[in-house]
Amino acid sequence: MKTGFLRGRSASVALAIVIAVAILAAFGRWLAPQDPIAQNPYAMLQGPSAAHWLGTDAFGRDVLSRLLAGASSSVLASVFSVVIGLVFGVVPGMVSVFLDRRIEWLSLRFIDALMTLPFLVFAIAMTAMLGNGLIQAMFAVGILITPAFYRVSRAATLSVVNSDYIEAARLMGASTTSLIRRHVVRKVLPPVAVAIASMMGACLSIVASLTFLGIGVMPPNPTWGGVLATDLTTLYERPLGPLAPGLLIVATVWALNALADALRDADACPQKVRK
Repeated sequence: MKTGFLRGRSASVALAIVIAVAILAAFGRWLAPQDPIAQNPYAMLQGPSAAHWLGTDAFGRDVLSRLLAGASSSVLASVFSVVIGLVFGVVPGMVSVFLDRRIEWLSLRFIDALMTLPFLVFAIAMTAMLGNGLIQAMFAVGILITPAFYRVSRAATLSVVNSDYIEAARLMGASTTSLIRRHVVRKVLPPVAVAIASMMGACLSIVASLTFLGIGVMPPNPTWGGVLATDLTTLYERPLGPLAPGLLIVATVWALNALADALRDADACPQKVRK
């Protein structure tokens, strides 16, 4: 699983895209050729040119610069959501297996209740209560993806909790913390890695949806969803305007999902991958 999954062509392409997007998220603002929020009334709705490779929007802002600068907020918001899901999902999921049956039942019912909440509606409600900020919106999204990490870590823990070596460790007086640290974590990490890649793609789509609606990051601050929304308002003047931000979002989400598939396949068939 460590290196074999990269032998697939789709996995290699996906990893290259993810690395490129990570570089944009880290250095996009410095790579932007122009000020992403500077308006130019004399350069509105221009097509691609040497000065503006992807053209300009209705306010004369360089589209390429806005996409590069918006990568950081779009990607980092997704990372923030996934971290919240990890914190509130993985450890409770592992610990739940060792809890009293009644507490375990209550925790499962709470997770089931979270799974029924719609992502966008809950995020909009949270921003309405706490303020229109990306942190508030992504905290709501992170809470809602917690059940995915909870169930993945719980299932991986259940697969080993009745093993002979776990029973032997219990008989020798090993604590729950020791069992989780020494025996459970290494079994949980591979499926959690798959869930991280998959949830990153889902969170990126949600971030784009929220910013498309003007939630989280207010204009003129650039985001991928915000750039797409601006280009859609001038679709008749620039029919190909939404193509660049749309392709960027789709390519990134596909790469994360393809990477998750490659990780899952490598974990399921390690001996085949080594060949």
